[in-house]
Amino acid sequence: MSGTPRFLTLADVAEVLNTSSAQVYALVRRGELPAIKIGGRGQWRVESSVLEKFIDDMYSQTKAFVADHPFVEAEGAAPAATPDAS
Repeated sequence: MSGTPRFLTLADVAEVLNTSSAQVYALVRRGELPAIKIGGRGQWRVESSVLEKFIDDMYSQTKAFVADHPFVEAEGAAPAATPDAS
């Protein structure tokens, strides 16, 4: 077995996505992030591979959004600084 667990808690997912557990719970409850509910207490788990697919899908959706909504500089505005890629 590899070092990465097959299933992640919502807190683990929140850490990976750098967001709150409440936001991850909302993604799960809206059906945007597939998860399973286990045990009598109904603890949610997200499979690692499902999370990676979700991230890939979000990149695709963002790419499409950027293509459909190009950034346009305001006339006379100074160019925006670009982050250093190094």
